[in-house]
Amino acid sequence: MPFIDLQSRLGINLDRWLLLQSGKQVHHEAGRCHAFEKEWVECCHGIGKIRAEKECKVEYEDFLECMHRTKTLQRLKAIRDQMEKLEKEGKYKAPDFSNDQNTP
Repeated sequence: MPFIDLQSRLGINLDRWLLLQSGKQVHHEAGRCHAFEKEWVECCHGIGKIRAEKECKVEYEDFLECMHRTKTLQRLKAIRDQMEKLEKEGKYKAPDFSNDQNTP
C-alpha cells in the first residue's frame, strides 16, 4: 500500500485506463485487442516492474501496435508514397472506378 494514494485523491483510475480492453464492452464481446492485453498482463503478473519491462517487452509492443496501429500506418504510408512516385514517373496508373467496366 502506498504511503500517499494519489490515484484516489486526484480521482484518477490508471488501471481503468491501462486495462481498457478488459472492461465492459458495448455488445458484451471481447475488445479488439483484448487477447494482446491479456498476454501482456499474464506475462507481467507477479514478476515486478523492472523484470516485466525487460521480459514482457514483446507482448507490450504487440498490445500497443494493436491499439494504435503505428506500424501498419507507417507501412500504408510507404506503399502510398511508392504508388505516387510510380505515378509521377508514368510507370503506374490507378484504375478509374468511375467507369462501369472498372467496378470491383
